[in-house]
Amino acid sequence: MVDHQTTVMQIIQAMAAKGWRITEQRKRLATLFAGAEGYLSPKDVYEYMKLQYSTVSFDTVYRNLRMLSEMGVLEQFYFNEGLKFRASCLKHHHHHLICVQCEKTVTFDFCPMNYVPDLPGDYSILNHRFEVFGYCPDCIVKTSGLDGEPS
Repeated sequence: MVDHQTTVMQIIQAMAAKGWRITEQRKRLATLFAGAEGYLSPKDVYEYMKLQYSTVSFDTVYRNLRMLSEMGVLEQFYFNEGLKFRASCLKHHHHHLICVQCEKTVTFDFCPMNYVPDLPGDYSILNHRFEVFGYCPDCIVKTSGLDGEPS
């Protein structure tokens, strides 16, 4: 498991590698994601940043989230409520099982790309993602109806 400070440093190093100025706001953003237990919406991040930096705009927060995601230090997921982000695990390659109700996420190391025989075209693959969405065992128990499926 990667510790909080290591994650902060990985995010800051990625910013610096792209030529970003390392401001206090960006350090705070890295710290927020390093310490987050789950996923954060752009609105969550904006409200957090606004407490410390009253002049920060939602557009600035959103633009930084998008660029951090493009850099690979944040992962973005689409849930029913919209787009959410969390810090990427840069230590090893893995994929996710994600509960659509509570957003609990379990990582697994199996990679389906190892079993794709031939991809069309002459692509040079840079990166890929594989997420499986469903209901975790806790949410199935809490919300199951007579048919055993979450209601």
